[in-house]
Amino acid sequence: MLPEASRFMITVEVVPPAGPDAEPILTALESLADLSFDGFSVATNPVAKPRLSALALCALIQQRMGRPAILHCTTRDHNRLSIQGLLWGARALGIKTVLVATGDFVALGDRARTTTVRDVDVFALVRLAREAGLHTGVVLDPHPESNGLEQAVRRLEAKVEAGAQFVVTQPVYEEASARALAEATGHVGIPVILGVLPLRTARHAEFLHQKVAGIAVPEHVRERMSRASDPVAEGVANAREMLAVARQYFAGACLMPPFDHYEVLFDILPERG
Repeated sequence: MLPEASRFMITVEVVPPAGPDAEPILTALESLADLSFDGFSVATNPVAKPRLSALALCALIQQRMGRPAILHCTTRDHNRLSIQGLLWGARALGIKTVLVATGDFVALGDRARTTTVRDVDVFALVRLAREAGLHTGVVLDPHPESNGLEQAVRRLEAKVEAGAQFVVTQPVYEEASARALAEATGHVGIPVILGVLPLRTARHAEFLHQKVAGIAVPEHVRERMSRASDPVAEGVANAREMLAVARQYFAGACLMPPFDHYEVLFDILPERG
């Protein structure tokens, strides 16, 4: 599922469960059947914590939902042998698209029992994915906490040179920041997909802003959340605003329901026509 310049694409990000039982999340995703979006994007061991195999969940989603699933693939978790097998396995299971990334860092407290592999860097992983015949996307992290957009764009240019075919940004919460991203990436020649992560509470907004690298929640948005009588509705309203912004400046949007709250999508996405 490769974003096309002529059509706005929407994906829904899915975090696999922390265990072998996929049925609850598959049931939750089945409830979205009447909503208008193009497919799912399945994370792999986010925040460097063990989760059900993203490859397995992609295959189950495609079987049950009849919509494509994008496999997230990191350099963190695999040696070269394993990652090659993973990419070929994706092809064998009918998965056509991967999103490759370096992956979240292993927490300091976990490093005594969890190692970071990185046999290949993200540029080599892009090349391996393309050689495996997979549509290949990458991630853009502008590091707003350190004004790192210029460096992030240079890194994106190198990913495009390696063969990247589309890019997904970190979540953005205001039009000005989204427009700056669009202007900075307009020359790269591949579709840019805007990340949209609905806020739940004022505390959630503060946590993302203060503790999560790559995400900046502007002060005026955090104030809106703190003043709101219904913070969930306020977060949904912001997500709808950002989806409209994505339609104006980007090739698509990746909606990232927080904490498995897929029900918020009913207030963000229209029904299928």
